[in-house]
Amino acid sequence: MNTEIYKQKLLDEKARLESELATVGRINPDNPGDWEALPVDPGEREADPNDRADGVEDYETNSAILKQLEIQHTDVIDALAKIEAGTYGVCEKSGDTIEEGRLNANPAARTCMKHMND
Repeated sequence: MNTEIYKQKLLDEKARLESELATVGRINPDNPGDWEALPVDPGEREADPNDRADGVEDYETNSAILKQLEIQHTDVIDALAKIEAGTYGVCEKSGDTIEEGRLNANPAARTCMKHMND
């Protein structure tokens, strides 16, 4: 298996995810491996309870989006580490080789097709 192709795909995906993450969050200054949702700047809306409620709702939406993006980002980082360790393309459940078609569809796949829903 030519891991260089997958490595480039993963690096491209990492950059895309980090760009998207930056629109809804920031790196936690206390834990650089973690992202946190951006607080919504209330500005002049602070006096209006409806505007405050909208700000809370926006923050919760950012948190939900950030959580999913962060999971994908972690999977990409883990896959890149596996390439460096020489363990890329091995199912975490069975130890079998992950199908090339699955890796083409999702280079950060952690399992083979048999275990993808486990």
